[in-house]
Amino acid sequence: MLLLTFALLQLVDFATTLVGLSLGASEASPLVRFLLASGLGPVLSVGGSKLVAFALAGACLFLQRRHVIRWINYWYAALGAWNIFIIVRLATVA
Repeated sequence: MLLLTFALLQLVDFATTLVGLSLGASEASPLVRFLLASGLGPVLSVGGSKLVAFALAGACLFLQRRHVIRWINYWYAALGAWNIFIIVRLATVA
């Protein structure tokens, strides 16, 4: 269940970040900002950050640090809520 939650929250972050970017939101993640500036485009930039997230989750599993994934899930749940807040705010302003 922990990994399913992690994967679903990554999907929520991926989708809400792309929607937010399309509405004119700025990106807070230095990695995604770097990838965007390198010309990869939003889908590949955010997708690349998701690959990094899954690699780090794999490292947590390998190192038997499942509790870290649980804390990361809390972070991504809050981040998803924040992204939705920003999307609603931008959509109502436009």
